[in-house]
Amino acid sequence: MDTDLRGKVVVVTGASGGIGSAIARAFASEGARVVIHYRRGRKAATTLASECLPADNLVVGADLATERGARLLFSRALDRFGRVDTLVANAASWETRDVPLQEMSLRQWRATLEGVLTSTFLCLREFFRIVARQRCGNAVLIASTAGIFGEAGHADYAAGKAAIAFGLTRTLKNEIARIAPHTRRYCGGRVNSICPGWTVVPRLAARLADHQQIRKVTATMALPQLGRPEDIARAAVFLASDRLARHITGQTLVIAGGMEGRQLWQADEIDPAAV
Repeated sequence: MDTDLRGKVVVVTGASGGIGSAIARAFASEGARVVIHYRRGRKAATTLASECLPADNLVVGADLATERGARLLFSRALDRFGRVDTLVANAASWETRDVPLQEMSLRQWRATLEGVLTSTFLCLREFFRIVARQRCGNAVLIASTAGIFGEAGHADYAAGKAAIAFGLTRTLKNEIARIAPHTRRYCGGRVNSICPGWTVVPRLAARLADHQQIRKVTATMALPQLGRPEDIARAAVFLASDRLARHITGQTLVIAGGMEGRQLWQADEIDPAAV
């Protein structure tokens, strides 16, 4: 099926990571011109650009939690391509250790919200300024099932992702429709979000090497299998396509095998006499 993405300019933030690189590859396979953003993964980003994508791409390193970094990313994209059609806001950084709320420092809370939520806000603000001039554009925000079901030990991350999946997505679908209104030939500006569940990416390799951990997380799923980065990438391409998703906006798509929540207890942790 034709996505009509050939020649479109797509900015993918956090493209050096597992999900981000899969998203970049998927758009490149549709003939899009991809802006590959990284913060620390310069080698991975340049390898992705040289080996996996066509020549018409751009690699940009920037700290998106700062106004300067966000402006740099989009100014470089405009200098190279003259426009930006789609923003895939995938970049995020957080504390990977489990930290209960009562032990969480204010420093960690602020750092996580900057890496997850503020970076998304700053990129969206720069992108919306471009959309207002172009009168067209769409955004796909990568949130998380942590924002749907919560994530014990990661209240900061869950709070940031919930804000993206609901508050931002549902507010900005109204705002973008004003600055990129629909016409007889154009569907109008759109904003949607994707919430991946447990996905096989390098940062989770150690945890997912534990078969007991796999059993625990898949026990919550109708389809008891782990997600793959390509599952998220294909959904991002679909939602970015004005042809395929022309009447879809303000939606939060959960890609987690039919997950219904988190398994909170192991069987041996429950005392039947106390139930």
